[in-house]
Order: sequence, then structure tokens, then C-alpha cells
Amino acid sequence: MFSSLRSRLWLSYAFIIVTALGVVAMVLFIYLLRNPLLYRQTSERLKAVQAVVLQRESQSQPVSVAAQKASRTFNVRILLYSQDRQLILDTYSDKEVALPFPEKKLIARNTPIVRDENGTSWLYSIEKLPDKTYLVVASPRPRISILNIFTDDFLPLILQSGLIALLLSLVLAFLFARWIADPLQKVMLAARNLPSAEIKPVETSGPHEIQELTRAFNDMIARMQASQKSQREFVANVSHEMKTPLTSIQGFAQAILDGTADTSDARQKAAQVIYDESGRMQRMVLDLLDLARLDAGTADITMSPVNMFGLLQAVAEKFAPQSQRAGVDIKVDVAANLQTITADGDRLAQVFTNLVDNALKFTPRGGLISLHVSVANGEMLVSVSDTGAGIPATAQAHIFDRFYQADPARKGGEKHGAGLGLAIAHEIVQAHGGRINVRSRLGEGTSFDVFLPLSRHTGKQVHR
Repeated sequence: MFSSLRSRLWLSYAFIIVTALGVVAMVLFIYLLRNPLLYRQTSERLKAVQAVVLQRESQSQPVSVAAQKASRTFNVRILLYSQDRQLILDTYSDKEVALPFPEKKLIARNTPIVRDENGTSWLYSIEKLPDKTYLVVASPRPRISILNIFTDDFLPLILQSGLIALLLSLVLAFLFARWIADPLQKVMLAARNLPSAEIKPVETSGPHEIQELTRAFNDMIARMQASQKSQREFVANVSHEMKTPLTSIQGFAQAILDGTADTSDARQKAAQVIYDESGRMQRMVLDLLDLARLDAGTADITMSPVNMFGLLQAVAEKFAPQSQRAGVDIKVDVAANLQTITADGDRLAQVFTNLVDNALKFTPRGGLISLHVSVANGEMLVSVSDTGAGIPATAQAHIFDRFYQADPARKGGEKHGAGLGLAIAHEIVQAHGGRINVRSRLGEGTSFDVFLPLSRHTGKQVHR
């Protein structure tokens, strides 16, 4: 019955409210039993009787006579004590029950009390007279029984008020429980429908903590939907990139099989196309596997001291034949005494190979590709810059996306590669705890800035 969060919250609040009302009722009951209001009324009556005695005494009537008359008239006990606190007069009929000289002891606020020899409590009012004697007016402590409380006129009113307060509190508890539980219920229903790509963000409501939970859940939904979209685009891109080489391979293989390629040169050309396209597919598959390992955190990053000067020189030398054919100079601007960095040399070589290869594709004849290294703020900055046509501003935000092809107009509309090189470079740099940025202006060129931390542990395999 009380398995849901809403019912449990309501039950908890109801229990707290009922307990609080019970405590209040208990305090009120004890208050009524003590009846301090009745005590104060009695105390005020004693003071009034005392004033009457003093008034009669001022009218040349002996205080003893005035005390006796007032005692009979108002049904109170009047005592007179000497200067040394010895009893002179006691109007109480039972003379054997002595009342000691009262000491200041309060039963309620401004209500003093004294006990006689039998333990009976007396409320009193004391006044010191001009002749140094003490006038005490006393009355037995008023008692109220439990029966009187329950038969009193105001008790039904108290019970009615308590019942109304209880019902109102239970309603408020229900509304409060609903205020907390309803947003959680919405989050729960949305969580059950998470596989659906059409799920909408949950409306933010309820307490601050619930609102924070809802916002975090909505953020998770947004990231999940973005991931699903990325996966769909990834599958579509892979299918598209595989389709072209597969079509070429199938077409030229069919030409060989049906005899269309009937000459030696034709068969040679067909075989070459099949070889080139299959090689392209193999490189794409290897790149995809590399990206998958980097994403899954299973790629080994072996950390060791790396001489950045030697690494960049080796990358530049690898592209020397291509740069000569393209008429593009490659310049390495690195100090020979540059400090080493702790990193995976092979992986960094892969990064800068992809960056230089990308720059070489989009740099016109007579252009320049420069590799510059600097150190600042505990980081090493490696910049790979070209003097190509530049990248449009709209494309720069997506330049590291997988299968993303920048503006083909950079190189006469040609298509180069599958668009995985920059994505791999980005993942490798992140695996080193670094970051990579792009700066580009149309008509001036492009620069990729790789920031790498200098402080690393050596000789260790790191799994992201």
C-alpha cells in the first residue's frame, strides 16, 4: 500500500504532524492541570483582601479585628507575624496546622506558595506594616481535576480546533509530498522511455534539489541524443565511404570476368584500380579501429622521453619527396637544445604526420609549411602552419569531426581521404592530456596548435 514514494512521504509527514499535535495536546493538558491562570486570579484576590485589611487598619481599626472580619467575609486565612517572624495571629480554625513564615517560592509567574506542616500548599500575599509586623493573606492552592478539564466548556472548542488543524495539516502534507514526488515521477517515466530518440526534456519543477536532478537528467538526455545522432551519422558516413571503393572494385572485377577488359593494358589498369581501392578501404578500416580503441580507452600510450626536434625532423624528411613534387617547402623551426617531453613518440609522430599530410594537400605550389615549437606555462606548443587558402569559419567548428570534409573549394573541388586523420590526431592529443586547436583565415592559411603538458611519468602504459 505504501510502496510508492508519494505515499511514503505523505505517511512520514502525517506521522510527524500527528506527533507534533500530540506533543502540543500533552503540553496543553499539563497546562490546564496546573491552571496558572487560576493561580494568578487567586493571587490577585489575596492582594485585594490584603488591601481591604490595610484600609480598615488605617481607619483606626485594630489590625487583628480587621483581619478577623476580612477572613470571615472572604473565606481566606490571615496571619500576623512579629518583627522577628513569630506568629501573633492566625484566623485559620485549625490552629494545630501551623503555617511557617513564608519564603519566596513561586509556583507560577508572580504567584508565591508556602506549605504548612501537613504539606498543604497555600498561595499567599505578604505585606510589611509600619510597626514592623508582617501581614500574610493565604488561601489553599486551587486544584482542578481531569474530569473538570473534560467537562469544561472550552474543551470541545479545543478538540474541534485540533481536528481542523489535523485535517489541514494532512492536506498540506499530501500537497507537499505531491510537490516532491510528481517531478520524480516524470523523471522516472522519461527514464523508462530512454531508448526512444523522440523523448523530450522533463519540465523542471519541485524543490531545488529535484530541479537540479531534472536538469542533470535533461543534460544526459541531450548528450544521449547527440551520441545517437553521431552514431547514425557515423554509420552513414562509413557506408558512404565504403560504397565508392567497393563500387570501383566490383566494376573492374566484373570487367575482368566478362572479358570487357580484353587487353593486357585494360586488365592491368583494372587490377591497379582494385589494388588502390582495396588499399584505401584497408587504411580506412585501420583508422576506424584506431579510433575505436582510443574511444574505448584500450589504446596503449607508452610514455617515454621524446626529443621533439628529432621527431619533427623525421616527419619533415618523410614528406620530402611529396613536397618536392608539389613545389611546397617544409620548414622545421625547433631549437636543437629544446628540452625533451614525456610522451608516446610513435603516437605523436602519427599526429604530426596527419597534420603535415593535411597541410600538404591544401597548400598550393610555391607555398610553405612550417613546424614551430615553443614552451610556456608548463606546456609545449607545436604549431603546424601552411599558406593555403584557409578554412571557412563555419567549417572550423567541425574540423575534428569524423568523416568531416572541409570546403572542397580549398583544392579545386578534389576530395582527399575519408576525413579521419584530424579526428585521430585530436583523440591522440587528448590521450596525452593535451589539446589541439585550429586557427585559419581565408586567403592566408591555416595553423593547427598542439598543446602538450611537460610533466609526465615515464616508461608507463596509459589506458584512456
